[in-house]
Amino acid sequence: MLATVLLPGCEPKEELVTTDGSARLEFSADTVKFDTVFVQTRTVTKRLWVYNRNKRAVQVEEIRLAGPYGQPYKLIINGDSGAVRQQVLIRGKDSLLVLVKATLGVNNQPDNKPFLTEDQLLFRTNGNDQQVKLLAFGQNAYFHIDELLPCNAVWRNDKPHVLYGQTVVGPNCTLTIEEGTQVFCHAGAQLVVAGQLQINPNLQPTGEVKPDDRRIVRFQGDRREEFYNDVPGQWIGIALTEGSGRNHVIRYCDIKNASYGLLLSNPDAQQPFPKVTVENTTFRNISGAGLTFSSLGNSFDGGGILSFSGDCDVRNSLFTNCGEYALGGFQGGIYNLQYCTFANYTPQFQRKTASLTFSDGLPVRVPPRQINPVISLQNCIVWGSIADELFFNNSSRYLSQISVQNSVLRTQEYLGSADNGGKPGLARAGNLLNTDPKFKRTPETAAGRYDYRLDTLSPASNRAVPLPGLSRDLRNLSRGTAPDPGAYERVNP
Repeated sequence: MLATVLLPGCEPKEELVTTDGSARLEFSADTVKFDTVFVQTRTVTKRLWVYNRNKRAVQVEEIRLAGPYGQPYKLIINGDSGAVRQQVLIRGKDSLLVLVKATLGVNNQPDNKPFLTEDQLLFRTNGNDQQVKLLAFGQNAYFHIDELLPCNAVWRNDKPHVLYGQTVVGPNCTLTIEEGTQVFCHAGAQLVVAGQLQINPNLQPTGEVKPDDRRIVRFQGDRREEFYNDVPGQWIGIALTEGSGRNHVIRYCDIKNASYGLLLSNPDAQQPFPKVTVENTTFRNISGAGLTFSSLGNSFDGGGILSFSGDCDVRNSLFTNCGEYALGGFQGGIYNLQYCTFANYTPQFQRKTASLTFSDGLPVRVPPRQINPVISLQNCIVWGSIADELFFNNSSRYLSQISVQNSVLRTQEYLGSADNGGKPGLARAGNLLNTDPKFKRTPETAAGRYDYRLDTLSPASNRAVPLPGLSRDLRNLSRGTAPDPGAYERVNP
């Protein structure tokens, strides 16, 4: 047996505390700054490290906020919250962690601009006063918390709309979202439409519509920190339910960071199928796994657009960084895709599913109900990070209902110039197979902000054919008489 003997000369001594007035503290930052936060919503917790660089300990006489405690900032020091902490010991060459939170109250800011809320965190040590600034930018908002919206609601663009839980558009009701409206969705939030959804239905832009144009309606997560700009799965998505109608319109919209962007949810194939028209819209950073219907036990994966027995007209739209499907059409449906770019590079994911996937069955039903889809791709680019970005499951059953023309495709499955063995041959009808369209900036060619317009020397240029009513591209630029495939018309420098 081992015995431990504490010799008299080895007893720990009480730490010596300096009272020298020159013993000052140092801080990990001179300002604790919070990104824009919605009023009445708690911020993330920020950390401030307080360093004692002296050999001896210091006794911090007082740590407190300059303003009233809790309006809006709160402190946690050594695990305890309180308005003031006194006589806090920091050992020599050691540090202290101060946690700061903020909850901003309603402000009378007259418009959509953020407002600034300031305070100071004060430290007194050996008669020395030091301070660290606290800054938070707040923004007033409309909050929708597990809300059944009033019938025929209109969402204005004067303040952001923040969604918690399920926000529901009831049967025979319409939600209209004005141009420029910003919608921020908390974790687990979902917009469920049992009536009609109209996003930017009447916008007729003049001039170019750039990605930062204020007229675009935007759906995204409610985390405002820069780190979360491109993180998928921060909220659930927009669901159009069975019986919701055939006049849904989504125009000039940006949907990002969801588990799915848009779901046409009609698993029992009720007639008439819900139908949506999507124009000049982007779907970015979409990924979700283990999603379920309450009535079905099996799970399904996310996608930019998922259609379970629904009809989709999609034009002038971009799909990118979708971890499972960019567009998945299951258990029937009519799909008219024109001038769309599926640039589905997925550097964050080990993706195995084709960006465009169609099937006569439903992935959450065993055995599946078989309903043949009708598929038309015109002037599209279907490209991405895997060898087969287009897949028709059980294609022999609906081969005559597949039409792909004047499109750029990445495929090994459908290389033939004629249909064979129940598979379509896509090396015909003006299609270009397995030739890189050469986008301006992709995750494979450059870091930072990606640009899925065609490069000047793109082999895809001028391979499309004019289509009625589609003389302008996603950015509202004229296509001309020899247009480019995909959502963007190449503009010469």
